Order: sequence, then C-alpha cells, then structure tokens
Amino acid sequence: MRDAWQIPQGGIDEGEDARIAAIRELKEETGVTSVEVLAEVPCWLTYDYPPDVREKLNRRWGTGWKGQTQKWFLLKFLGNDDEINLLGDGKEKPEFDKWEWMSPEQVAELAVDFKRPVYEQVFKAFAPHL
Repeated sequence: MRDAWQIPQGGIDEGEDARIAAIRELKEETGVTSVEVLAEVPCWLTYDYPPDVREKLNRRWGTGWKGQTQKWFLLKFLGNDDEINLLGDGKEKPEFDKWEWMSPEQVAELAVDFKRPVYEQVFKAFAPHL
C-alpha cells in the first residue's frame, strides 16, 4: 500500500521454527543477517484485512484470504547500514522500495490502519527492551 510503512514479515515454512523463519524472512527482504534476538511476544497476534484489501488479495492469490496471524520477535541490528539491501537475497521480487530508522511510535503512526493495533501491541510487549 502506497505511503504505508511496515516491518519486514513473512511466512513460516512447514516444520520451520518461528524464530528461524523471522531471521530468514529478514534476510530475504532486507539482506540483513547481523542480528540478535532480544525478545519474543509470548502470544500470536492477529488482524483481519478490510473488505477492499481482502478482495484485492483474493483476486491476486485466490482462496479466502481473511487476515493474518503473526508471531513477533524483537531483533537487535548488529551490522552497519550498508548491510541493508532492499533487493534482499535476490531470490524474490523486492517487497520494499525504501527504508528508514524510526521510533516505534512513528512506525505505528505510518502503518496502514488495520495493522496499527497489532503494532501497538507489539511495541507495548517490547517496551522494556526499547
């Protein structure tokens, strides 16, 4: 969605550990591998797509896309900014066209409306580490 920001995310492969999936998805989407896991939200968080987004996704990918269930991890970036490569690992079409360091409040404010409550829950869970 244009002019909306989001944190890298992705799917968990069959039999894959959620923590390993988070690190793999980060690499695929941003090229970043220099990270340390600091925390994990203890529960799965969900959101529903609004009807217009649901319809668009169903046209594009078929089936009954209704929303997402997510497991969140807080990762500390240990590298330098030049490690960030929005072409990712080159295996997939880029998912982002720009990046920026932001405060949690800025990310939540700039996220699409239907993701904002989940982002707020995530940042509340991670507050002791931020």
